[in-house]
Amino acid sequence: MIEINDIHKKFDKLEVLKGVSLSVSDGEILSIIGPSGAGKTTLLQIMGSLDRPDTGSVTYDGTDIFRLSDKRLAGFRNKNIGFVFQFHQLLAEFTLLENVALPALISGASRTEANERARELIDYLGLGARTDHRPAELSGGERQRAAVARALVNRPKVVLADEPSGSLDSHNRTELHRLFFDLRDRFSQTFVIVTHDENLARQADRTIMMRDGQITEIIDR
Repeated sequence: MIEINDIHKKFDKLEVLKGVSLSVSDGEILSIIGPSGAGKTTLLQIMGSLDRPDTGSVTYDGTDIFRLSDKRLAGFRNKNIGFVFQFHQLLAEFTLLENVALPALISGASRTEANERARELIDYLGLGARTDHRPAELSGGERQRAAVARALVNRPKVVLADEPSGSLDSHNRTELHRLFFDLRDRFSQTFVIVTHDENLARQADRTIMMRDGQITEIIDR
């Protein structure tokens, strides 16, 4: 599904990625681990088209995304890629429903359709009683589940998660990890997860180990 070929990336004189190549299959849960500064987040951002490589390519089902115009790339990202970050990044002034529905509205869905999709996911994630609450009124675990719902509302092919459980306590961390696998089984999404959590990494279908801007080991399970 995703083909990453010989990605290089520098920030000033610091070479962060040094020729990274990787394939990700449909429906796979892939974890990426490694010490701070290994290039994990930079790789994830390039996979998600949030940043461009200096050289190399990223292809989704035959589409070389960095050959698209900025407008077409933004549309591709909105339709095909969902993002979950360590800090949920929900909009404080919006309700849970409004936060989850927002990407669907941006993609051109009617408000009725966007809200219907959002409610379905909110209910599935056990947040139905919190629909009209704002982020400040939600627990940490609820906010992160809301962020997952927002990532899924456009039914993307792939979900990219950057330390999604890093700010959660052990109970909510376990629940979130279980949720990723339940979602993969129900919606057939591909998940690529950057994590320092060894338990989550071990549960993934494959684990990519990175150090100093390169892939040093791939563990298949």
